[in-house]
Amino acid sequence: MRTHGLAPCVVLQTSPGNLQAWVHVSATPIEPAVASQIGKQLAHSYGGDLASTDWRHLGRLAGFTNQKPQRRNWRGYPPWVKVLHAHAGVASQGAALIEAAERRLGCHSNPARPPGIPLPAPTRSDAADTTRLARPVAVADAANLYAGWLHRLRILERFPQSDWSIVDKWIAKELLRRGTPAPQVAAMLRGGSPEFPRQHSHPEDYLRRTLARAALELHALPFPRRDPLHQQPGHTHAPGS
Repeated sequence: MRTHGLAPCVVLQTSPGNLQAWVHVSATPIEPAVASQIGKQLAHSYGGDLASTDWRHLGRLAGFTNQKPQRRNWRGYPPWVKVLHAHAGVASQGAALIEAAERRLGCHSNPARPPGIPLPAPTRSDAADTTRLARPVAVADAANLYAGWLHRLRILERFPQSDWSIVDKWIAKELLRRGTPAPQVAAMLRGGSPEFPRQHSHPEDYLRRTLARAALELHALPFPRRDPLHQQPGHTHAPGS
């Protein structure tokens, strides 16, 4: 899994020879159906238990025992659940997993901003950014704006090995929240996101999906000043038994 960019953040041994691997795929919440689909993908790829991939299926808790009768040792005692590995961080291919799951589920969203969802008016401190984005965005301006949002959200401070696809969505969400037109947000990401288009084979489709996801998250969590870095992280897992 590490070789494939899917390094688990937690690995538990639930009984000798049986593991549960938890993969942190997103720093922001993901749709339950997408989480379940990712669990199925991981289980198929790595021989996990397909019956334990639903987003509501909880893993075992370290420090407790596995009470399945068939897991008892030769003395008749249940095995302890142990932590074998724990390391915080989003998997480098987490965003690719989400994209693949969304494609399989047909979850592409068309509008960049859901109809009928008012976005808060820009505050005075945001006026300069909104004004600059109201005209065509030059590459130099886009890079400066993107760097400014990296600093404002303290992303590199908190996440030194950032997944740029996730960062693009965070910044897009902040700009959409302030009423910046979606085409201008896309132009800023196109010109400012590091090494864009990176490994995206269809950059414009990637930008459309990024803006759609950002807008949908605004719809789900419309509070204007909520810091996206403080939301509950998205995890999924490829469980054993």
